[in-house]
Amino acid sequence: MARTYVLLAVTWTRAAAQYPLSMALLTVGSFIVTGLDMAAIAVIFAHTTSLGGFTLPEVMFLYGTSGMSFALADMLFGNVDKLSQHVRAGTFDSMLIRPVSPFIQMAVDRFTFQRLGRTAQAATVLAIALAHLHVPWQRAWMIPLMVLCGIVLFTAIWTLGGAIQFLLTDAPDVANAFTYGGGQLTQYPLTVYGSDLVRTVTFIVPLAFVNWQPGLFILGRPDPFGLPYWLRFLAPVAALALACVAGLAWRAGLRRYRSTGS
Repeated sequence: MARTYVLLAVTWTRAAAQYPLSMALLTVGSFIVTGLDMAAIAVIFAHTTSLGGFTLPEVMFLYGTSGMSFALADMLFGNVDKLSQHVRAGTFDSMLIRPVSPFIQMAVDRFTFQRLGRTAQAATVLAIALAHLHVPWQRAWMIPLMVLCGIVLFTAIWTLGGAIQFLLTDAPDVANAFTYGGGQLTQYPLTVYGSDLVRTVTFIVPLAFVNWQPGLFILGRPDPFGLPYWLRFLAPVAALALACVAGLAWRAGLRRYRSTGS
């Protein structure tokens, strides 16, 4: 499936590259627009020295890791949330008769590298944060694992949102509350939110494992909410569990799908 995904992604990228100026401007535009989120954080720190008990480099670290996970998941699999559009138009039926996984076709549909602008912006912020934090190698090994688990978690949530659209064609708004909303939520220390919300995104919708719990380990900080220390190492478990649930939901949706007849 990976080979098929790459081939289809290359095809879409070549199509977009026929208009290089447009592609470049959209990529740069994505970098600048997403940078406004970081600008908002900078404005906050112009009036205070900490946010939820975290310094500017620490907040930049949380922002960068969350942003990279979200941007890469969005670029690679974010199109799954457009399933209802294909169902209403009847184009999803054609995907079912092709010798390629419908999930892969949905994920790579109209693939574009223009979203790399958002990834580059988050990576830049993360690099600046790490330069100021000087994280020791004994904890730095968690960073790439954390980003990878974040990609899996966001992808699983998009997949769950897509699976719901087999039944509810207006479900994208519900899914966006957890994907785009989750991306915004994890940009900040969870100490700025209530403890009930923190427990919800830890034990029900595991967004806390995108960067908060592993981030506490990397930054060498105690958990402000008094949650167990071992939770900091459960990001791979949370990602695998949610991915399995999403996979089962997607398969169940496919089995119950009925053609529009168009």
